[in-house]
Amino acid sequence: MKKLTMPLTEDCVRSLTLGESVSLSGTIYTARDAAHHRLVTGGQLPAGLDLHSAVLYHCGPVIVKTNGRWRVTAAGPTTSMREEPYMADIIRMYGIKGIIGKGGMGANTAAACREYGCVYLHAVGGAAQVLADSIVEVSDVFFLEEFGAPEAVWVLQVKDFPVIVTMDAAGQSLHAKVQAESHQKLEKLVDSGQWT
Repeated sequence: MKKLTMPLTEDCVRSLTLGESVSLSGTIYTARDAAHHRLVTGGQLPAGLDLHSAVLYHCGPVIVKTNGRWRVTAAGPTTSMREEPYMADIIRMYGIKGIIGKGGMGANTAAACREYGCVYLHAVGGAAQVLADSIVEVSDVFFLEEFGAPEAVWVLQVKDFPVIVTMDAAGQSLHAKVQAESHQKLEKLVDSGQWT
């Protein structure tokens, strides 16, 4: 497993290969539908929210406040395809270097990854509490009052956060490959009369 520390450089991102296991340490930012819409259409970001070369995590974490400090109790990935209408623009506008989520993304995101040097990193769905164990600190939050806790942008410090490269900076996608291979197998079954 390759260990990476944020912020990621373009050279580092372009060196990652499809299917490679990676562990991340440093700062990641959660972002869901409301945040993606704001990043594309909302103008200037609040002071202190610097997404240059950032890694965005498609996640609505479960966070509790104990003794005045935020603590993440669950942090599983959400379905990334929901953000496909926004993602290419966000990669271009902010120089995003990594996206964490589940299920992959579409052709526009793949093209932006290739052009600007970004990777899609698949986190295991159904492992929200295990992934939360890799989050060592909540260092800030943005849009909490406006969007609510699941849609807010949480700034998380992670250590050895496990992911797999499923869309690389060359524009290749394991998700697209699996879909194409599955479609071909289905066509063969239908053509052979084995599928009824």
